[in-house]
Amino acid sequence: MNWTVILHIAKTHLLTKIKQTATAALGVTFGIGAYITLVCFMTGLNSMLDDLILNQTPHIHIFNEIEPSKKQPIDLYTKIESSLNMVHSIKPKQSQKKIHNALPLLTYLNNDAKVRGATPQIKTQIFYIAGSIELGGNLTGIEVLEEARLFNFDDYIINGTTLDLQNTDNGILLGAGIADKMSLDIGDRVLVSTIKGDIFPLKIVGMFQSGIADIDNIQSFVKLKTIQRILGEAENYITDINVKLYDLAEAIPMAQRIEAQFNLKAIDITTANAQFETGTTIRNLITYAVSITLLIVAGFGIYNILNMLIYEKMNDIAILKATGFSGKDVQMIFMSQAIIIGLVGGFFGLLIGYVLSSIIDRIPFNTEALPTVTTYPINHNIWFYVIGITFAMFSTFLAGYLPSQKAKKIDPVQIIRGQ
Repeated sequence: MNWTVILHIAKTHLLTKIKQTATAALGVTFGIGAYITLVCFMTGLNSMLDDLILNQTPHIHIFNEIEPSKKQPIDLYTKIESSLNMVHSIKPKQSQKKIHNALPLLTYLNNDAKVRGATPQIKTQIFYIAGSIELGGNLTGIEVLEEARLFNFDDYIINGTTLDLQNTDNGILLGAGIADKMSLDIGDRVLVSTIKGDIFPLKIVGMFQSGIADIDNIQSFVKLKTIQRILGEAENYITDINVKLYDLAEAIPMAQRIEAQFNLKAIDITTANAQFETGTTIRNLITYAVSITLLIVAGFGIYNILNMLIYEKMNDIAILKATGFSGKDVQMIFMSQAIIIGLVGGFFGLLIGYVLSSIIDRIPFNTEALPTVTTYPINHNIWFYVIGITFAMFSTFLAGYLPSQKAKKIDPVQIIRGQ
């Protein structure tokens, strides 16, 4: 088998029937181009939705949960200890919201090699007061710079900066929904009232918008020291600790270990976002199902085009066999044509897919609900391109192999006699 001769004949066949060759290559090109564009856009959209939630969610959330006492007074009565006791309408036991020994716990977590960072928070319910308007909401005290480093806090500030909050005593980062309802802007002052009735004036230094309306309508942020002063608590008063890990897979075992070791409630990100994770899985299944369907449809189109291309060359097959080429040689000639078409068509398909997805990536997408998103999301994952070119080669190989098997067995005498 002389590969130089075989490839030369394959090239001649492709160039002499350039329209048919171009049609076959375009079938591959548009199939792979459509696949790349679709999968890059849909996975980009899924990633954007995931990031919208997960960027703001700690891998482990530690707090002191208020719950009923597990041991009731009736359990202390030894005479009926072998009986089944039923207690109804159990009230929660009195307990403090703050985390006991929170500062040593923070030091312990930050020294752990698996922990990227642990930040303290203080959460409380308040009323926002501006003139005659009074709205209920939540106020969270944070370590501003650490929140920005670990949880991309900067991305959700639409006016002002984290430094404005860090450098301003009695400053507040007001939720965008609250600002709209109360007609407030940067530089204005808003009164906050605690549940005890204490009122404190705060200066608005920025606007916060998470993209989730239910949060933006109630949530605001201040410095940790500011909220401690509002609540009249000491510097060691901390109600929540958020932990960011290097490896998300460590969240569940570490949360279990913290609960057992420190007698606190520790919620891992998987448990906290179970419903959201289910939605993400379903969206990914839809994405890949549509992508695979598109590739299969493109594969059938490629097969039909190459199949017709080979049947139109029956006379050429007869002439080649009559001049001494074996059936294996004829098969390799047409297999070479199919692989060349797949390689060229696949390359241009990847190029078209990249160009189209890049154009989509630059189309403006402005919405108040998603302040951090300025263009349509695209995910240029290198594996999508590897899958695309691999499928192009595989589908053209099959499309060339099956008809070429038949061409290999053709009797040249019957074809020439039929002419």
